Amino acid sequence: MVERILTLPLLPLRRGVVLPGRRTTLPVGRPRSRALAESLRAGDLLVLGRQLHPTVEEPLLADLNPLAVVARTIGKSSQDPRGFVLEVEPLSRAYLLEITTLDPFWQARIREIEEPPPTLESQELAHVAKSMARELFPQEVAMLEAIATTREAGLLADRIAAFLELEEEKREEVLKTIDPVARLRLVISLMIEFRERNEIRRKLEAEVREEMKRHQRENLLRQQLRAIQKELGEEDPFREKVRKAIDGGALPEEVKEAVERELRRLDQMGPAHAESAIIRNYLEWVIELPWNQRAESKIDLNAIEAKLEEDHYGLKEPKRRILEHMAVLKLEGDGKGAILCFVGPPGVGKTSLANSIASAIGRPLVRIALGGVRDEAEIRGHRRTYIGALPGRFIHALRKAKVKNPVIVLDEIDKVGKDWRGDPTAALLEVLDPEQNRNFIDHYLELPFDLSEVLFIATANDVSGLIPPLRDRLDVVEIDGYTIEEKVAIAERHLLPQAIRKVGLSAHEVEFPASVIEWIAREYTREAGVRQLSRSITRVLRSFALEAARKDAPQQKAKFLVTEAVVKESLGQPKYSSEHMEQRLAPGIAAGLAWTPSGGEVLYIESTKMPGKGRVEITGQLGEVMKESAQAALAYLRAHAQALGINPQVFETHDLHIHVPAGAVPKDGPSAGITILTALASLLTERSSRPDLAMTGEITLRGRVLRIGGLKAKLLAAQRAGFRTVLIPSQNLPDLAEIPPACTSSLEIVPINHVTEAIELALGISTGSEAPTPSSSQGISESGVISA
Repeated sequence: MVERILTLPLLPLRRGVVLPGRRTTLPVGRPRSRALAESLRAGDLLVLGRQLHPTVEEPLLADLNPLAVVARTIGKSSQDPRGFVLEVEPLSRAYLLEITTLDPFWQARIREIEEPPPTLESQELAHVAKSMARELFPQEVAMLEAIATTREAGLLADRIAAFLELEEEKREEVLKTIDPVARLRLVISLMIEFRERNEIRRKLEAEVREEMKRHQRENLLRQQLRAIQKELGEEDPFREKVRKAIDGGALPEEVKEAVERELRRLDQMGPAHAESAIIRNYLEWVIELPWNQRAESKIDLNAIEAKLEEDHYGLKEPKRRILEHMAVLKLEGDGKGAILCFVGPPGVGKTSLANSIASAIGRPLVRIALGGVRDEAEIRGHRRTYIGALPGRFIHALRKAKVKNPVIVLDEIDKVGKDWRGDPTAALLEVLDPEQNRNFIDHYLELPFDLSEVLFIATANDVSGLIPPLRDRLDVVEIDGYTIEEKVAIAERHLLPQAIRKVGLSAHEVEFPASVIEWIAREYTREAGVRQLSRSITRVLRSFALEAARKDAPQQKAKFLVTEAVVKESLGQPKYSSEHMEQRLAPGIAAGLAWTPSGGEVLYIESTKMPGKGRVEITGQLGEVMKESAQAALAYLRAHAQALGINPQVFETHDLHIHVPAGAVPKDGPSAGITILTALASLLTERSSRPDLAMTGEITLRGRVLRIGGLKAKLLAAQRAGFRTVLIPSQNLPDLAEIPPACTSSLEIVPINHVTEAIELALGISTGSEAPTPSSSQGISESGVISA
């Protein structure tokens, strides 16, 4: 190779790789570059150097690629006042040695690289390259003529490479390949790659054209088929509906493929075919599901709080828990939190709270009743191989909601059963798990549906019977019940206006004093919620509706006043006189407090003795825990008989019988222990217990009184029944801070640590011994239908 030293004007290029052999245009904008362009005339030589970093405004030698290109000026044109466009013809490669001048434009000393004479190998490679170029660029006449007369291998490689659609890195690789033979080999390999890309591109274009032709042909045939069917009166609106769903883009790709597959099957069979109705039913379910439809929802905590306050009176703690849960959902944004579960007796407003949440966030609400569900297919659906198969309840709910992000209320989740057909609670685990329900597959559809955007809210009376994994997915919010004052306020704000509208009267026609509502709540209802109170109010108003309907002149409406006499005429005599508190108790009877799924209850425990041999009989359909509490109470009394003034011989000469009334109702739980012990102490000391005193607490053989659960419900029951004093374990004192004052305002709550305190307060017996200091250990939480 021959090299020569030259000094030429330098034009730095910010980006792009220029190869010798093909004319090109270059925009010129920098002051020094404009000065260079102004000085150039046609035929002048210059050197083109590529910058290593395009952001450098005033490049020096270190900022330029050492390998440059010598070019000849062809012409120039003024682009605008700020610059020129140069047309140049790159000629050869050169090395930049130094920049000799900066003003008025760059000049550089270079070492030009001249191509060596052709060799036999280069001539053979040139022949191959020209043949491939004619194959690849049959329409580039000027380029083919130029390479046909080119004898230098390096120049031929540059001219061909300039026409290839090469990335900048590969163009630079060609530029840096100095040896002509190596450069020509490189260009031939790039031409082979270019040909393969062209073949792939042509193949893809052919496939796209064929697909478009197929779609156009199918659309044309469908239009013709519809026209023929219309003329023959054989139109099928169902097929049009399915086709519209497919073409409308509302179905995911996987679902669209399944629908098209089933539609083709349907097209191949006649309407009388046995499977035709099954496929039609399946397609109807699939296209009517909200695969991509969402409700416009916004979690506005202020709006949720205002809606809860408007629709519900009281419930301060549940409302706070709801707002906290919704705040987490708003901040998380992906709905992966625990499921809200409202737990409480019937009629306390669990479902209506869910209605308020759905209304506040702007989502439709769908209720799924799980009570009595025993078949797993109710959750996951039946497989289509069964006759009469249908999707599960969750797919039904989504079809009804018409959006994929509704509020779904799982009502009575604690009433789910199981049998030989499967365990529905196991299926619920998948539905309620945010890591799994993104691809929930119903057995009927056999297609994944995304349930992660659904806001699930569960309701239950008692969650203690749920399996631990399902219980772990629930954020339990307890709603124990209402006081009489709260019931009156709820009736005035909500129940009474609803009842007046329900019977067809207007508010100005009825006067319903608050005192009468309170009297109805006390004398005619015994519930933690307000459902029975609502029915009673409606029943009273129906008598006025009957009277108003019988009048000949409806326009002359009189005002109806509700009094106690009117209530008795409609509802009969009061059903719960004296609030179930007995005015006098015989020896052997004590009043306890129990928790039930319907709220708190007063539980009178009775005991008696008779001549015998020391046997003990326990009746009342009691569970094992309650029987053990009775045995522990009897053991304590036998061990401390002398201190309590009991004749020890009575345990040998008499039989004892302990009974808990309402024998048809199962009962269990440890907190009746203190009541059983007091009833036995009353029997054996022949002292009556105070009738205005109720108690609750678990006992130990040492006489300690341990913590119990359901305190609020039990205190509400004591207040409803008219008790004045309630004995509770000292360990439950912190729970009183979470109980509204209205629940305890009429009660004297006495904390106790030892059974001797209960005996002294209930029976007036002083044992003279000091009760031990309470321990921090806690009792066993209650379970069962009635937890005593």
